[in-house]
Amino acid sequence: MPTGRLSGNITQDWEPVVLRRTKPKAADLKSAKAVNQALRSGAAVETVRKSAAGTNKHSAPAAPARKLDETTEPAAVERVAAEVRAAIQKARVAKGWSQAELAKRISERAQVVQEYESGKAAPAQAVLAKMERALEVKLRGKGVGAPLAAGGGK
Repeated sequence: MPTGRLSGNITQDWEPVVLRRTKPKAADLKSAKAVNQALRSGAAVETVRKSAAGTNKHSAPAAPARKLDETTEPAAVERVAAEVRAAIQKARVAKGWSQAELAKRISERAQVVQEYESGKAAPAQAVLAKMERALEVKLRGKGVGAPLAAGGGK
């Protein structure tokens, strides 16, 4: 008997393996290639035209977002007053500081100082208080632009 061989009947205990394709995704079915293939094979192809598709037009006129905001929020946001802007700029220039240097001294970004001087910022009392202490000029209440009292009070 040769070595390495089994004696007796050899049976296979294999089960058939079935490979299935995955179902195509919806995006794959809508591609031009899939539609053309369906048309060639004679399958039914449904086409639906969406109204105003690919245009900037809306089917129903919607209220502009600004009008909606005006009904729920106050119309005008308070901005830095012109006299406060001028006082900040005048005091900063008198000390010989740039906007970036003032911002560094009050621990704010340079953009914040720029927005206060240009009048684009909504005034925050905390930022104005920091600027008052750094510039030693009154920026809130009556007498804007006047030097601060020795005690640092209003």
